[in-house]
Amino acid sequence: MKDSTKSVNTVLKKYGIKNANVHWNSSPEELTKICVDKGLGIIADSGALIVNTGEFTGRSPQDRFIVKDEISEDKVWWGNINLPFEAEKFDRLYDKVIEHLSGKELYARDAYACADDRYRMNIRIITELPWSNLFAYNMFLRPTESELELFQPEWLILQAPSFMAVAKEDGTRQHNFAILNFKRKVILIGGTGYTGEIKKGIFSALNFILPVEKETLPMHCSSNVGENGETAIFFGLSGTGKTTLSADPNRKLIGDDEHGWTKDNTIFNFEGGCYAKVINLSEENEPDIFKAIKSGAILENVVCKTGTNEVDFENTSITQNTRVSYPINHIKNIKTPSLAGNPKNIFFLTADAFGVLPPISRLLPNQAAYHFISGYTAKVAGTEAGVTEPVPSFSACFGAPFMPLHPAKYAEMLSKKMKDSNVNVWLVNTGWTGGPYGVGTRMKLKYTRAMINAALNGDLGPYNYKDYHIHSVFGVAQPRSCPGVPTDVLSPRTTWNDDDAYYKMAFKLSNAFRENFDKFEAIANEEIRRGGPQRFAF
Repeated sequence: MKDSTKSVNTVLKKYGIKNANVHWNSSPEELTKICVDKGLGIIADSGALIVNTGEFTGRSPQDRFIVKDEISEDKVWWGNINLPFEAEKFDRLYDKVIEHLSGKELYARDAYACADDRYRMNIRIITELPWSNLFAYNMFLRPTESELELFQPEWLILQAPSFMAVAKEDGTRQHNFAILNFKRKVILIGGTGYTGEIKKGIFSALNFILPVEKETLPMHCSSNVGENGETAIFFGLSGTGKTTLSADPNRKLIGDDEHGWTKDNTIFNFEGGCYAKVINLSEENEPDIFKAIKSGAILENVVCKTGTNEVDFENTSITQNTRVSYPINHIKNIKTPSLAGNPKNIFFLTADAFGVLPPISRLLPNQAAYHFISGYTAKVAGTEAGVTEPVPSFSACFGAPFMPLHPAKYAEMLSKKMKDSNVNVWLVNTGWTGGPYGVGTRMKLKYTRAMINAALNGDLGPYNYKDYHIHSVFGVAQPRSCPGVPTDVLSPRTTWNDDDAYYKMAFKLSNAFRENFDKFEAIANEEIRRGGPQRFAF
Protein backbone atom coordinates (compact mmCIF):
# COMPACT_ATOMS: atom_id res chain seq x y z
CA MET A 1 0.00 0.00 0.00
CA LYS A 2 1.37 3.38 -0.92
CA ASP A 3 -1.51 5.84 -0.49
CA SER A 4 -0.56 8.67 1.88
CA THR A 5 -3.94 8.64 3.65
CA LYS A 6 -6.51 5.87 4.04
CA SER A 7 -9.81 5.78 5.83
CA VAL A 8 -11.12 2.71 7.55
CA ASN A 9 -10.65 -0.28 5.25
CA THR A 10 -10.58 -4.03 5.25
CA VAL A 11 -6.86 -4.08 6.08
CA LEU A 12 -7.32 -2.38 9.44
CA LYS A 13 -10.58 -4.16 10.15
CA LYS A 14 -8.80 -7.51 10.24
CA TYR A 15 -6.80 -6.17 13.20
CA GLY A 16 -9.98 -4.90 14.85
CA ILE A 17 -9.32 -1.17 14.32
CA LYS A 18 -12.46 0.72 13.34
CA ASN A 19 -13.30 4.23 12.14
CA ALA A 20 -9.67 5.40 12.08
CA ASN A 21 -8.17 7.99 9.78
CA VAL A 22 -4.89 6.38 8.78
CA HIS A 23 -1.90 7.98 7.07
CA TRP A 24 -0.32 5.11 5.18
CA ASN A 25 3.37 4.99 4.23
CA SER A 26 3.67 8.75 4.46
CA SER A 27 6.95 10.32 3.38
CA PRO A 28 9.42 11.71 5.93
CA GLU A 29 8.57 15.22 4.74
CA GLU A 30 4.84 14.65 5.30
CA LEU A 31 5.35 13.18 8.75
CA THR A 32 7.72 15.95 9.78
CA LYS A 33 5.21 18.59 8.69
CA ILE A 34 2.41 16.87 10.62
CA CYS A 35 4.57 16.84 13.75
CA VAL A 36 5.34 20.53 13.48
CA ASP A 37 1.76 21.49 12.60
CA LYS A 38 0.43 19.56 15.60
CA GLY A 39 3.03 21.01 17.96
CA LEU A 40 4.64 17.62 18.50
CA GLY A 41 8.12 18.76 17.53
CA ILE A 42 10.32 21.56 16.23
CA ILE A 43 12.95 21.76 13.53
CA ALA A 44 16.59 22.09 14.56
CA ASP A 45 18.92 24.38 12.65
CA SER A 46 20.32 21.22 10.99
CA GLY A 47 16.88 20.38 9.55
CA ALA A 48 16.29 17.42 11.89
CA LEU A 49 13.03 17.03 13.81
CA ILE A 50 13.30 17.42 17.60
CA VAL A 51 10.77 15.51 19.73
CA ASN A 52 10.31 14.70 23.40
CA THR A 53 9.37 11.08 24.12
CA GLY A 54 7.61 12.01 27.35
CA GLU A 55 7.69 10.08 30.59
CA PHE A 56 10.06 7.42 29.26
CA THR A 57 13.37 8.46 27.74
CA GLY A 58 14.71 4.92 27.56
CA ARG A 59 13.59 1.33 27.50
CA SER A 60 11.83 -0.16 30.50
CA PRO A 61 13.26 -3.70 30.82
CA GLN A 62 11.06 -4.63 33.78
CA ASP A 63 7.99 -3.96 31.64
CA ARG A 64 8.99 -6.13 28.67
CA PHE A 65 7.15 -9.45 28.48
CA ILE A 66 6.95 -12.53 26.26
CA VAL A 67 3.74 -14.49 25.94
CA LYS A 68 4.29 -17.97 27.35
CA ASP A 69 2.69 -20.53 25.06
CA GLU A 70 3.50 -23.75 23.20
CA ILE A 71 6.03 -21.94 21.00
CA SER A 72 7.97 -20.16 23.71
CA GLU A 73 7.42 -22.23 26.86
CA ASP A 74 10.27 -24.72 26.45
CA LYS A 75 12.69 -22.49 24.55
CA VAL A 76 12.73 -19.05 26.22
CA TRP A 77 15.13 -18.49 29.12
CA TRP A 78 12.54 -17.32 31.64
CA GLY A 79 13.65 -15.12 34.53
CA ASN A 80 14.29 -11.47 35.38
CA ILE A 81 15.04 -10.62 31.74
CA ASN A 82 12.38 -12.63 29.91
CA LEU A 83 9.19 -12.17 31.90
CA PRO A 84 6.26 -14.46 31.06
CA PHE A 85 2.83 -13.11 30.12
CA GLU A 86 -0.35 -15.17 29.92
CA ALA A 87 -1.82 -15.63 26.44
CA GLU A 88 -5.38 -14.92 27.61
CA LYS A 89 -4.31 -11.68 29.27
CA PHE A 90 -2.49 -10.68 26.10
CA ASP A 91 -5.64 -11.24 24.04
CA ARG A 92 -7.69 -9.09 26.41
CA LEU A 93 -5.07 -6.35 26.48
CA TYR A 94 -4.81 -6.43 22.68
CA ASP A 95 -8.55 -5.87 22.41
CA LYS A 96 -8.35 -2.92 24.80
CA VAL A 97 -5.52 -1.32 22.81
CA ILE A 98 -7.44 -1.83 19.56
CA GLU A 99 -10.50 -0.17 21.05
CA HIS A 100 -8.27 2.70 22.21
CA LEU A 101 -6.83 3.18 18.70
CA SER A 102 -10.17 2.97 16.93
CA GLY A 103 -11.56 6.31 15.84
CA LYS A 104 -8.18 8.03 16.07
CA GLU A 105 -5.81 9.53 13.54
CA LEU A 106 -3.15 6.86 13.08
CA TYR A 107 0.03 6.32 11.11
CA ALA A 108 0.74 3.00 9.39
CA ARG A 109 3.82 1.74 7.56
CA ASP A 110 4.95 -1.39 5.77
CA ALA A 111 8.64 -2.18 6.14
CA TYR A 112 10.93 -5.13 6.65
CA ALA A 113 13.95 -6.35 8.60
CA CYS A 114 17.05 -8.28 7.44
CA ALA A 115 19.08 -7.12 4.45
CA ASP A 116 19.68 -10.72 3.36
CA ASP A 117 16.55 -11.57 1.37
CA ARG A 118 16.67 -15.18 2.56
CA TYR A 119 15.85 -14.01 6.09
CA ARG A 120 13.56 -11.10 5.30
CA MET A 121 10.80 -10.37 7.81
CA ASN A 122 7.93 -8.19 6.60
CA ILE A 123 6.53 -5.87 9.28
CA ARG A 124 3.44 -3.68 9.53
CA ILE A 125 3.73 -0.86 12.06
CA ILE A 126 0.68 1.09 13.27
CA THR A 127 1.45 4.01 15.57
CA GLU A 128 -0.45 6.67 17.44
CA LEU A 129 2.20 9.35 16.86
CA PRO A 130 3.57 10.58 13.52
CA TRP A 131 7.18 10.74 14.71
CA SER A 132 6.98 7.11 15.83
CA ASN A 133 6.08 6.25 12.26
CA LEU A 134 8.98 8.36 10.99
CA PHE A 135 11.24 6.42 13.36
CA ALA A 136 10.01 3.18 11.78
CA TYR A 137 10.77 4.61 8.33
CA ASN A 138 14.30 5.44 9.44
CA MET A 139 15.10 2.25 11.32
CA PHE A 140 13.60 -0.53 9.22
CA LEU A 141 14.36 -1.43 5.62
CA ARG A 142 12.20 0.34 3.09
CA PRO A 143 10.32 -1.61 0.37
CA THR A 144 10.23 -0.31 -3.19
CA GLU A 145 6.98 1.00 -4.66
CA SER A 146 6.45 -2.27 -6.54
CA GLU A 147 7.12 -4.29 -3.39
CA LEU A 148 4.53 -2.26 -1.49
CA GLU A 149 1.86 -3.19 -4.04
CA LEU A 150 2.15 -6.88 -3.12
CA PHE A 151 3.27 -6.46 0.49
CA GLN A 152 2.19 -9.20 2.89
CA PRO A 153 3.12 -8.51 6.54
CA GLU A 154 4.36 -11.31 8.75
CA TRP A 155 4.61 -9.34 12.03
CA LEU A 156 2.47 -6.52 13.40
CA ILE A 157 3.64 -3.76 15.75
CA LEU A 158 0.97 -1.72 17.54
CA GLN A 159 2.20 1.31 19.46
CA ALA A 160 -0.19 3.30 21.67
CA PRO A 161 1.69 5.69 24.01
CA SER A 162 -1.48 7.27 25.41
CA PHE A 163 -2.99 3.93 26.41
CA MET A 164 -2.37 3.29 30.10
CA ALA A 165 -2.69 -0.26 31.35
CA VAL A 166 -4.28 -1.04 34.70
CA ALA A 167 -1.70 -3.35 36.25
CA LYS A 168 -3.99 -5.44 38.46
CA GLU A 169 -6.51 -5.86 35.68
CA ASP A 170 -4.21 -6.26 32.69
CA GLY A 171 -1.37 -8.30 34.19
CA THR A 172 1.33 -5.70 33.66
CA ARG A 173 3.70 -4.32 36.30
CA GLN A 174 2.56 -0.74 35.77
CA HIS A 175 0.86 1.35 33.08
CA ASN A 176 3.50 0.85 30.35
CA PHE A 177 4.38 -2.39 28.59
CA ALA A 178 6.04 -4.00 25.56
CA ILE A 179 4.87 -7.55 24.90
CA LEU A 180 6.01 -10.08 22.26
CA ASN A 181 3.63 -12.78 21.10
CA PHE A 182 5.39 -15.35 18.88
CA LYS A 183 2.21 -17.29 18.13
CA ARG A 184 0.20 -14.28 16.97
CA LYS A 185 3.34 -12.52 15.65
CA VAL A 186 2.37 -9.28 17.35
CA ILE A 187 4.38 -6.76 19.35
CA LEU A 188 2.11 -4.69 21.60
CA ILE A 189 3.48 -1.44 23.03
CA GLY A 190 1.56 0.88 25.32
CA GLY A 191 2.04 3.64 27.86
CA THR A 192 5.44 4.72 26.52
CA GLY A 193 6.50 6.97 23.66
CA TYR A 194 10.13 5.84 23.69
CA THR A 195 10.79 4.74 20.12
CA GLY A 196 13.53 2.29 21.03
CA GLU A 197 10.85 -0.16 22.16
CA ILE A 198 9.77 -0.48 18.50
CA LYS A 199 13.15 -1.51 17.14
CA LYS A 200 14.13 -3.64 20.12
CA GLY A 201 10.87 -5.54 19.88
CA ILE A 202 11.76 -6.77 16.40
CA PHE A 203 15.36 -7.40 17.46
CA SER A 204 14.10 -9.59 20.31
CA ALA A 205 11.83 -11.50 17.93
CA LEU A 206 14.69 -12.15 15.51
CA ASN A 207 16.94 -13.23 18.39
CA PHE A 208 14.47 -16.06 18.96
CA ILE A 209 13.54 -16.92 15.39
CA LEU A 210 16.96 -16.93 13.70
CA PRO A 211 18.77 -19.41 15.99
CA VAL A 212 15.75 -21.67 16.45
CA GLU A 213 14.48 -21.76 12.87
CA LYS A 214 17.32 -20.53 10.63
CA GLU A 215 20.60 -21.72 12.23
CA THR A 216 21.70 -18.08 12.18
CA LEU A 217 23.39 -16.18 15.01
CA PRO A 218 21.76 -12.83 15.87
CA MET A 219 24.17 -10.26 17.31
CA HIS A 220 23.90 -6.95 19.16
CA CYS A 221 26.79 -5.38 17.28
CA SER A 222 27.85 -2.91 14.61
CA SER A 223 29.93 -3.89 11.59
CA ASN A 224 31.90 -2.48 8.69
CA VAL A 225 34.01 -3.80 5.84
CA GLY A 226 37.32 -2.68 4.33
CA GLU A 227 38.28 -2.32 0.68
CA ASN A 228 39.97 -5.72 0.96
CA GLY A 229 36.60 -7.28 1.81
CA GLU A 230 37.52 -8.04 5.43
CA THR A 231 34.59 -7.54 7.79
CA ALA A 232 34.91 -6.26 11.36
CA ILE A 233 32.28 -6.70 14.08
CA PHE A 234 31.91 -4.47 17.15
CA PHE A 235 30.01 -5.85 20.16
CA GLY A 236 29.20 -3.51 23.01
CA LEU A 237 26.50 -2.15 25.27
CA SER A 238 25.07 1.35 25.01
CA GLY A 239 27.71 4.04 25.48
CA THR A 240 30.73 1.89 24.63
CA GLY A 241 31.23 3.24 21.10
CA LYS A 242 29.58 0.70 18.75
CA THR A 243 28.11 3.34 16.48
CA THR A 244 31.02 5.75 16.70
CA LEU A 245 33.77 3.23 15.97
CA SER A 246 31.97 1.45 13.14
CA ALA A 247 31.42 4.77 11.32
CA ASP A 248 34.88 4.85 9.75
CA PRO A 249 35.53 7.03 6.66
CA ASN A 250 37.98 4.41 5.40
CA ARG A 251 35.59 1.48 5.71
CA LYS A 252 32.03 0.90 4.52
CA LEU A 253 29.37 0.73 7.22
CA ILE A 254 27.18 -2.38 7.15
CA GLY A 255 25.11 -1.42 10.18
CA ASP A 256 25.40 0.08 13.65
CA ASP A 257 23.44 -2.15 16.03
CA GLU A 258 21.86 -5.45 14.97
CA HIS A 259 23.16 -8.17 12.64
CA GLY A 260 22.90 -11.82 11.71
CA TRP A 261 25.75 -14.26 10.99
CA THR A 262 24.41 -16.97 8.70
CA LYS A 263 25.34 -20.65 8.56
CA ASP A 264 27.00 -20.00 5.18
CA ASN A 265 28.99 -17.10 6.70
CA THR A 266 27.29 -13.93 5.57
CA ILE A 267 26.99 -10.94 7.90
CA PHE A 268 23.80 -8.95 7.30
CA ASN A 269 22.21 -5.90 8.88
CA PHE A 270 18.74 -6.24 10.41
CA GLU A 271 17.96 -2.55 9.98
CA GLY A 272 17.78 0.28 7.51
CA GLY A 273 18.99 3.02 9.82
CA CYS A 274 21.03 4.04 12.83
CA TYR A 275 19.98 4.98 16.36
CA ALA A 276 22.91 6.75 17.98
CA LYS A 277 23.52 8.42 21.31
CA VAL A 278 24.29 12.11 20.89
CA ILE A 279 25.43 13.09 24.37
CA ASN A 280 28.52 15.31 23.96
CA LEU A 281 28.39 14.80 20.20
CA SER A 282 30.80 16.97 18.21
CA GLU A 283 31.66 17.26 14.53
CA GLU A 284 35.36 16.93 15.36
CA ASN A 285 35.09 13.60 17.18
CA GLU A 286 32.19 12.00 15.31
CA PRO A 287 31.89 13.72 11.92
CA ASP A 288 29.83 11.02 10.20
CA ILE A 289 27.11 10.96 12.85
CA PHE A 290 27.13 14.74 13.21
CA LYS A 291 26.61 15.21 9.45
CA ALA A 292 23.84 12.58 9.41
CA ILE A 293 21.69 14.84 11.61
CA LYS A 294 19.74 16.61 8.89
CA SER A 295 16.27 16.68 7.38
CA GLY A 296 14.64 13.29 7.92
CA ALA A 297 16.53 12.56 11.14
CA ILE A 298 14.79 12.59 14.53
CA LEU A 299 16.50 13.99 17.62
CA GLU A 300 15.01 12.69 20.86
CA ASN A 301 14.98 14.53 24.19
CA VAL A 302 17.68 17.04 23.32
CA VAL A 303 17.68 20.67 24.43
CA CYS A 304 18.46 23.69 22.26
CA LYS A 305 20.67 26.56 23.28
CA THR A 306 18.69 29.44 24.73
CA GLY A 307 16.89 31.48 22.09
CA THR A 308 18.03 29.27 19.20
CA ASN A 309 17.28 26.04 17.36
CA GLU A 310 20.88 24.90 17.78
CA VAL A 311 21.12 21.69 19.80
CA ASP A 312 23.16 21.77 22.97
CA PHE A 313 24.56 18.25 22.86
CA GLU A 314 26.09 18.61 26.33
CA ASN A 315 22.73 19.36 27.94
CA THR A 316 21.38 16.35 29.84
CA SER A 317 18.56 18.11 31.68
CA ILE A 318 15.97 15.75 30.13
CA THR A 319 18.12 12.61 30.01
CA GLN A 320 21.63 11.36 29.40
CA ASN A 321 20.10 9.03 26.82
CA THR A 322 19.70 11.69 24.11
CA ARG A 323 19.38 10.00 20.72
CA VAL A 324 19.16 10.49 16.97
CA SER A 325 17.65 8.14 14.41
CA TYR A 326 18.35 8.47 10.71
CA PRO A 327 18.28 6.29 7.57
CA ILE A 328 21.58 4.55 6.99
CA ASN A 329 22.01 6.42 3.71
CA HIS A 330 22.58 9.59 5.75
CA ILE A 331 26.06 8.09 6.22
CA LYS A 332 28.10 8.57 3.06
CA ASN A 333 30.29 5.48 3.18
CA ILE A 334 27.88 2.53 3.43
CA LYS A 335 27.80 -0.99 2.07
CA THR A 336 24.91 -1.57 -0.34
CA PRO A 337 23.22 -3.92 0.22
CA SER A 338 24.00 -4.09 3.93
CA LEU A 339 25.78 -7.43 3.99
CA ALA A 340 29.31 -8.81 3.69
CA GLY A 341 31.40 -11.93 4.25
CA ASN A 342 32.98 -13.61 7.26
CA PRO A 343 34.62 -11.31 9.84
CA LYS A 344 38.38 -11.20 10.19
CA ASN A 345 38.30 -9.24 13.46
CA ILE A 346 35.81 -9.04 16.32
CA PHE A 347 35.99 -6.27 18.92
CA PHE A 348 34.35 -6.48 22.35
CA LEU A 349 33.87 -2.88 23.51
CA THR A 350 33.62 -1.98 27.19
CA ALA A 351 33.57 1.38 28.95
CA ASP A 352 35.49 0.32 32.05
CA ALA A 353 34.82 3.03 34.64
CA PHE A 354 37.20 1.28 37.07
CA GLY A 355 40.05 2.22 34.73
CA VAL A 356 41.89 -1.10 35.09
CA LEU A 357 41.37 -2.95 31.80
CA PRO A 358 43.94 -2.42 29.02
CA PRO A 359 42.81 -0.10 26.22
CA ILE A 360 43.20 -3.02 23.82
CA SER A 361 44.07 -6.67 24.38
CA ARG A 362 44.01 -9.84 22.33
CA LEU A 363 41.78 -12.67 23.57
CA LEU A 364 42.33 -16.39 23.26
CA PRO A 365 39.26 -18.42 22.17
CA ASN A 366 38.31 -19.42 25.72
CA GLN A 367 38.74 -15.82 26.92
CA ALA A 368 36.57 -14.61 24.05
CA ALA A 369 33.80 -17.03 25.06
CA TYR A 370 34.07 -15.92 28.71
CA HIS A 371 33.90 -12.21 27.91
CA PHE A 372 31.04 -12.71 25.43
CA ILE A 373 28.98 -14.54 28.03
CA SER A 374 29.87 -11.85 30.61
CA GLY A 375 29.15 -8.76 28.46
CA TYR A 376 30.86 -6.29 30.78
CA THR A 377 30.67 -2.52 30.92
CA ALA A 378 30.24 -0.14 33.89
CA LYS A 379 27.79 2.42 35.20
CA VAL A 380 29.28 5.70 36.34
CA ALA A 381 28.27 8.11 39.08
CA GLY A 382 25.23 10.18 38.23
CA THR A 383 23.73 7.88 35.61
CA GLU A 384 21.26 6.38 38.08
CA ALA A 385 19.95 7.42 41.47
CA GLY A 386 22.23 6.16 44.21
CA VAL A 387 25.22 5.47 41.95
CA THR A 388 28.11 7.39 43.55
CA GLU A 389 31.06 5.33 42.30
CA PRO A 390 31.70 2.94 39.38
CA VAL A 391 29.39 -0.06 39.35
CA PRO A 392 30.10 -3.11 37.15
CA SER A 393 27.31 -3.94 34.73
CA PHE A 394 27.07 -7.29 32.98
CA SER A 395 24.73 -8.08 30.10
CA ALA A 396 25.16 -11.56 28.66
CA CYS A 397 26.12 -11.64 24.98
CA PHE A 398 26.32 -7.83 25.11
CA GLY A 399 22.54 -7.67 24.80
CA ALA A 400 20.77 -9.76 27.46
CA PRO A 401 17.58 -7.63 27.53
CA PHE A 402 16.91 -8.65 23.92
CA MET A 403 17.95 -12.31 24.07
CA PRO A 404 15.00 -14.69 24.61
CA LEU A 405 17.15 -17.85 24.60
CA HIS A 406 19.68 -18.91 27.21
CA PRO A 407 23.00 -17.03 26.73
CA ALA A 408 24.75 -20.39 26.34
CA LYS A 409 22.97 -20.90 23.02
CA TYR A 410 24.34 -17.68 21.54
CA ALA A 411 27.79 -18.20 23.08
CA GLU A 412 27.97 -21.73 21.67
CA MET A 413 27.07 -20.48 18.19
CA LEU A 414 29.57 -17.60 18.35
CA SER A 415 32.38 -19.80 19.68
CA LYS A 416 31.92 -22.25 16.82
CA LYS A 417 31.88 -19.49 14.23
CA MET A 418 34.97 -17.81 15.69
CA LYS A 419 36.81 -21.12 15.62
CA ASP A 420 35.69 -22.05 12.10
CA SER A 421 36.58 -18.57 10.78
CA ASN A 422 39.91 -18.27 12.64
CA VAL A 423 38.88 -14.76 13.62
CA ASN A 424 40.95 -12.39 15.78
CA VAL A 425 39.10 -11.26 18.93
CA TRP A 426 40.02 -8.07 20.80
CA LEU A 427 38.83 -6.56 24.08
CA VAL A 428 38.79 -2.76 23.78
CA ASN A 429 38.38 -0.46 26.77
CA THR A 430 36.80 2.81 25.65
CA GLY A 431 36.39 3.85 29.29
CA TRP A 432 38.79 5.33 31.80
CA THR A 433 42.56 5.48 32.10
CA GLY A 434 44.83 6.86 34.81
CA GLY A 435 42.31 6.03 37.51
CA PRO A 436 38.61 5.26 37.89
CA TYR A 437 35.78 7.57 36.92
CA GLY A 438 36.15 10.82 38.84
CA VAL A 439 39.92 10.47 39.06
CA GLY A 440 41.18 9.36 35.67
CA THR A 441 40.14 10.54 32.21
CA ARG A 442 38.15 8.94 29.39
CA MET A 443 40.31 7.21 26.81
CA LYS A 444 40.94 9.55 23.90
CA LEU A 445 38.91 8.59 20.85
CA LYS A 446 41.90 9.13 18.58
CA TYR A 447 43.87 6.52 20.54
CA THR A 448 41.03 4.00 20.39
CA ARG A 449 40.69 4.52 16.64
CA ALA A 450 44.46 4.10 16.21
CA MET A 451 44.42 0.81 18.16
CA ILE A 452 41.48 -0.55 16.18
CA ASN A 453 43.09 0.48 12.89
CA ALA A 454 46.31 -1.24 13.97
CA ALA A 455 44.38 -4.44 14.73
CA LEU A 456 42.56 -4.25 11.39
CA ASN A 457 45.78 -3.59 9.46
CA GLY A 458 47.70 -6.38 11.17
CA ASP A 459 50.13 -3.92 12.77
CA LEU A 460 49.78 -5.49 16.22
CA GLY A 461 51.24 -8.72 14.95
CA PRO A 462 50.56 -12.31 16.00
CA TYR A 463 50.25 -13.34 19.61
CA ASN A 464 53.67 -13.91 21.21
CA TYR A 465 55.50 -13.14 24.45
CA LYS A 466 57.86 -10.70 22.74
CA ASP A 467 55.22 -8.27 21.49
CA TYR A 468 52.56 -8.81 24.16
CA HIS A 469 52.43 -8.57 27.95
CA ILE A 470 50.08 -10.89 29.84
CA HIS A 471 47.99 -8.88 32.29
CA SER A 472 48.66 -10.23 35.78
CA VAL A 473 45.02 -9.98 36.92
CA PHE A 474 42.87 -10.56 33.85
CA GLY A 475 45.25 -12.80 31.88
CA VAL A 476 44.65 -10.97 28.59
CA ALA A 477 47.48 -10.13 26.18
CA GLN A 478 48.11 -6.38 25.90
CA PRO A 479 50.40 -5.17 23.08
CA ARG A 480 53.64 -3.51 24.13
CA SER A 481 53.45 -0.97 21.30
CA CYS A 482 50.91 0.37 18.82
CA PRO A 483 51.31 2.91 15.99
CA GLY A 484 49.86 6.30 16.97
CA VAL A 485 49.50 5.47 20.68
CA PRO A 486 51.97 6.43 23.45
CA THR A 487 53.47 3.28 24.96
CA ASP A 488 52.48 4.17 28.53
CA VAL A 489 48.80 4.43 27.50
CA LEU A 490 48.82 0.73 26.58
CA SER A 491 49.53 -0.26 30.19
CA PRO A 492 46.68 0.71 32.53
CA ARG A 493 48.83 0.13 35.62
CA THR A 494 51.45 2.58 34.33
CA THR A 495 48.86 5.33 33.84
CA TRP A 496 47.81 5.15 37.52
CA ASN A 497 51.20 5.91 39.07
CA ASP A 498 50.02 4.01 42.17
CA ASP A 499 50.45 0.24 41.97
CA ASP A 500 48.67 -0.53 45.26
CA ALA A 501 45.58 1.47 44.32
CA TYR A 502 45.57 0.01 40.82
CA TYR A 503 45.73 -3.62 41.92
CA LYS A 504 43.15 -3.11 44.65
CA MET A 505 40.72 -1.79 42.02
CA ALA A 506 41.67 -4.48 39.51
CA PHE A 507 41.01 -7.22 42.09
CA LYS A 508 37.66 -5.62 42.90
CA LEU A 509 36.61 -5.80 39.25
CA SER A 510 37.97 -9.32 38.74
CA ASN A 511 35.90 -10.54 41.69
CA ALA A 512 32.82 -8.87 40.19
CA PHE A 513 33.46 -10.81 36.96
CA ARG A 514 33.66 -14.08 38.85
CA GLU A 515 30.59 -13.39 40.97
CA ASN A 516 28.58 -12.56 37.85
CA PHE A 517 29.82 -15.71 36.13
CA ASP A 518 28.63 -17.94 38.97
CA LYS A 519 25.23 -18.27 37.31
CA PHE A 520 26.88 -19.60 34.14
CA GLU A 521 29.25 -22.07 35.83
CA ALA A 522 26.96 -25.01 35.19
CA ILE A 523 26.79 -24.43 31.44
CA ALA A 524 30.40 -23.34 30.84
CA ASN A 525 33.11 -25.96 30.40
CA GLU A 526 36.40 -25.82 32.29
CA GLU A 527 38.20 -24.21 29.35
CA ILE A 528 35.75 -21.27 29.26
CA ARG A 529 35.85 -20.88 33.04
CA ARG A 530 39.62 -20.56 32.83
CA GLY A 531 39.18 -17.72 30.34
CA GLY A 532 38.25 -15.26 33.08
CA PRO A 533 40.23 -13.60 35.85
CA GLN A 534 40.91 -15.43 39.09
CA ARG A 535 39.23 -14.61 42.36
CA PHE A 536 41.24 -12.57 44.85
CA ALA A 537 40.79 -12.26 48.60
CA PHE A 538 41.52 -8.94 50.27
